Amino acid sequence: MSSPLNAKSTAQQVLAGLQLKGKTILLTGSNSGIGLASLKCLAEAGATMICLARTTEAARRTVQSIRGNHVPLGCDLSDLNDVRDAVQKIRQLQQPIDVIITNAGLAAPSSLQVKHGVEVQFLVNYLAHFYLVTELLDRLPDNAGRVVIGSSSASIQQAPKEGLMFDNLDGRQFYRPFTLYGQSKFATALFAKELSRRVSSRGISVNSVHPGATAGTKLNDNLSFPLKILMSIARYFMKTPEQGAATQCLLAALPVGRKVTGEYWADCQVAEGNPLLDDPLLANELWRVSEQILRRELPA
Repeated sequence: MSSPLNAKSTAQQVLAGLQLKGKTILLTGSNSGIGLASLKCLAEAGATMICLARTTEAARRTVQSIRGNHVPLGCDLSDLNDVRDAVQKIRQLQQPIDVIITNAGLAAPSSLQVKHGVEVQFLVNYLAHFYLVTELLDRLPDNAGRVVIGSSSASIQQAPKEGLMFDNLDGRQFYRPFTLYGQSKFATALFAKELSRRVSSRGISVNSVHPGATAGTKLNDNLSFPLKILMSIARYFMKTPEQGAATQCLLAALPVGRKVTGEYWADCQVAEGNPLLDDPLLANELWRVSEQILRRELPA
């Protein structure tokens, strides 16, 4: 299924004339770049936003910058204990969540960082979001809930040939920043595919999104200095944050986002993802390993 929108479409164009009053949307990485553009447009359309940012103060500042009664929440995705605390606070709101958008991300730190026994990109981009989403699935309404998982074309172009290196999730065997970035983004897309299967009986739609190369984000804050110089030039040829936000806003709000599930999207269209997304054994192994790590790092 396709839409009339494309790579140049903006979130404002996607949501034009749409009324989201009465809808609650949870968004990670809400305080900058694509996340902030998504937040502003979804809130303007009337949605109540649960705005997650790395710190409570950043989330509060963001909420104060937009109209409406929204919920700011600090959630450091590099700290699973902080994510668990955020989940508990969200549950205490005692309200259903119509849409979860996992937008926050981290790209290519110049040196290896390991937390909770895994490389930090795998942790922030994938594992923390896996935990957040699976812990809040019961808050999504049957036959209406949506999950939009942030991924990237790096899941195709830069991921290892086997998709996931289960023996190198901590990066200690070797650390190539962009390979491990690709691995983390492949994991998010594979998670979306497998989750779509597991919640199909509930009528919840789950899709993954490549936003496109987008200027004005904090994704590349950890790049090496030469790459930052390169990105400062490349930004003139990249999408605006509003264009980068278009696809995830489409999946969060438009009817097509309810009708399609288990797909990888780019430029407001269903796109061709990594062929390994169709490997259910790989998806099940990722799920098993993820739960194993979480049991170890977050004992009851």
